[in-house]
Amino acid sequence: MRNLFFILAIALMIPFTTMAQSQMVTGMGIKAGLNYNANGKYFESINTAADNPDRNIGYHIGLFGKIGNSRLYFKPELVYTTTKSDYTDQDFKMQKLDAPLLVGTRIIGPFSVFGGPSLQYILDSKFDGLSINNIKNDFSVGLNFGIGFNLNNIGIDVRYERGFSKNEATFLNNNNVNTSRLDTRPDQLILGLSVIL
Repeated sequence: MRNLFFILAIALMIPFTTMAQSQMVTGMGIKAGLNYNANGKYFESINTAADNPDRNIGYHIGLFGKIGNSRLYFKPELVYTTTKSDYTDQDFKMQKLDAPLLVGTRIIGPFSVFGGPSLQYILDSKFDGLSINNIKNDFSVGLNFGIGFNLNNIGIDVRYERGFSKNEATFLNNNNVNTSRLDTRPDQLILGLSVIL
């Protein structure tokens, strides 16, 4: 599945090199920013109540491309993201690759709105310092939508991301006696800065 994700991500960037001669390409660049995120509920066992996480700040860094004109554009991205969620006395850390496939339109002056699916591949996850290897799906699909402000080659955007479906990890805790479940589906507000090169 990891190879499929990388092949898909590379295939998304090919149009920028093949269309560089035309007027359709508006740019390629780098982006980075902060994520204010939380994951889903944590169940200590079948019989105990769920623990909702406290939100925490993570970060992202990556590449993007932009094809279109002043009214309508397509903006695929390939982004490395780290997130952290705090549960009562434990924390859950995750590293993933995101590939949002965004379609946007300018609404007023330098402001635009955008949205689209986000392909997500989990690279690594740790709960209270323990590696989690049995997440239901390393590959999942989420949704991104937001608003952006662009001035020449610099852009700032704020977006919301949400996973489409539950993606649980199951593991043993308390001396390998109780089975716990943790929802790895992201829920985050993202502030990003992008620069077209």
